[in-house]
Amino acid sequence: MSTDSLTAGKPTRRKSSHSATPEPQVPDAPPRRKGLSERNRPLWMLIPGGLLMVIIIVLPMLLGIYMSSLDLDQYSLRQWVSAPFIGVQNFVEALTGSPLLHAIWLSVSYSLIAMVVTIPLGIAAAVATQNAFKGRALVRSIFLVPYVLPSFVVATVWRTMFQPGSVIDSGLHSVGINAGLWLNGPQSYWTLILVQIWASWPFVYLLALSGLQSVDHEVHEASALDGALWWNKLRYVVFPYLKGPLSLAFLIGMLHHINNFTLPFVLFGVPAPSDVELLPTLTYVTSFQSFRFGLSAAMAFISLILIAIPLFIYLRAVKLDDAETPGGKK
Repeated sequence: MSTDSLTAGKPTRRKSSHSATPEPQVPDAPPRRKGLSERNRPLWMLIPGGLLMVIIIVLPMLLGIYMSSLDLDQYSLRQWVSAPFIGVQNFVEALTGSPLLHAIWLSVSYSLIAMVVTIPLGIAAAVATQNAFKGRALVRSIFLVPYVLPSFVVATVWRTMFQPGSVIDSGLHSVGINAGLWLNGPQSYWTLILVQIWASWPFVYLLALSGLQSVDHEVHEASALDGALWWNKLRYVVFPYLKGPLSLAFLIGMLHHINNFTLPFVLFGVPAPSDVELLPTLTYVTSFQSFRFGLSAAMAFISLILIAIPLFIYLRAVKLDDAETPGGKK
């Protein structure tokens, strides 16, 4: 008996479309349109900080640029708005008729020498205190003493120690060395570098120590299992992690040294010897001792350009480095 004959006598049941109650369909809600205030809320939150930046940074900078175009001195200071307008003559005099170029050379050279010495010192101190040992907290605290002291305290202490017949001269005389004058003459340049190194190396130490803390422990174990020597381990394992922190330390250290006014001002006084007449000291003397306010404003603007050059190079290098990473945006 075929299946067709079995199914022929049975009425076929058809599933009616009305047998099941359809689920009510909820209409899609129209997309919510953000208002102007809600869409730009992050920009509105930047207004207080932007106003503060304009008042503290932008307006004084524009005022200084305007002052650099005036023949502003002690005679025209009371009516400085109506002082004679001389255009770029102050910039020409600053670059050709003043010791500005010599001051720039001194500032850049002493900053570079100080950073070249402080970076190895900071790395060595960070490597020495990275692993745990008894008394490590005390050693780390002692290392930070030069960094936490104010600059005028550091300069005052070292100025007292470098005076003729003081503790440094007495110690050198006891071993038959006549050091000469520390705070005047050509030797004052190296005195400034020595004091700056002592005051600034803990900053490099802190950044190098933070970079060492980011090294994965498994990397140290792998290099130890491979039998890597300590120098190869530092060069190929540790130093790649310190590239970013040390670059930042070099940039910040250079900018701080070039702009450092307190240390040379307290250490040598004003007018400072010509061997340590740095850019901030020269600007101060030109403004508040020679009363050439327009000329000092031009010097200050030139120093601003000088500082902006390495900052722009660093920011550009960081942007290119981020673009080359797998997750970076090109």
